[in-house]
Amino acid sequence: MADQVRVFAPAKINLFLHAGDKRADGYHALQSLVVFTDVGDALTLDHDAALTLTIEGPFAQGLAGEADNLILKAARALSKTARMTLTKNLPVASGIGGGSADAAAALRGLAKLHGMDTAGLQETAAMLGSDVPVCVASRSAWMEGRGEVVTPVPAPRLAMVLVNPGVAVPTAGVFRALESRRGTGMALPAGFDSGQGLLDFLKRMSNDLEAPARAIQPVIGEVLQALSGAGLARMSGSGATCFGVFDDDAQAVAAARDIARAHPAWWVQSARTLQ
Repeated sequence: MADQVRVFAPAKINLFLHAGDKRADGYHALQSLVVFTDVGDALTLDHDAALTLTIEGPFAQGLAGEADNLILKAARALSKTARMTLTKNLPVASGIGGGSADAAAALRGLAKLHGMDTAGLQETAAMLGSDVPVCVASRSAWMEGRGEVVTPVPAPRLAMVLVNPGVAVPTAGVFRALESRRGTGMALPAGFDSGQGLLDFLKRMSNDLEAPARAIQPVIGEVLQALSGAGLARMSGSGATCFGVFDDDAQAVAAARDIARAHPAWWVQSARTLQ
């Protein structure tokens, strides 16, 4: 049992996302390849008889109105208390799983803080939200079902640029506007042995939510245009964050610098995927 635990909550990137029909439970069936980056939020947990959460960092204000966010729900689901501090580095409601990653980090952190068995964390995660189960391990994986079916898959590391234009895209609204979908019957490869092989695969895929999200927030098209020098540029999740895949770290850093200069109001970060 640790006195203090620090947990990293990495940004989740949907390299592609195909949607199927709406299920009986109201969720859409999904098929996605998810990776995580070295950019993310940070959660610190200390022993305390009460359950508290303090939020700081560049995007703390975006959560100021949430009296009961996913981190607190995760703690209550485990029936554990702690004094928690979240450093919010990721934009809120931006399609890169910030809230889900934070909730998964809380589950991992509370388990370590209290010396718990981690075997049941996935089931608890599935009760909290569709993206939370894949964020528990925070490693590359196929995500299916409504998000609760997670299968690890080896994927090469990628150099990326992440860009968010600072607009909100309501997930429910995106799904309501969804007209064209690829479905979820695709056979999934066992893995990828090279970055080029992964890119070749991804270029045949899509994010079904990109078109309806762009209809709601046309600025997403401007973000994708700003990333046009990438080997692949696509929106993640339900938006509005988009990513570009570059040949190496130096190209990603240079591209991030140029985009940030041209669009100073946007959130721009170079990143590497985790393995």
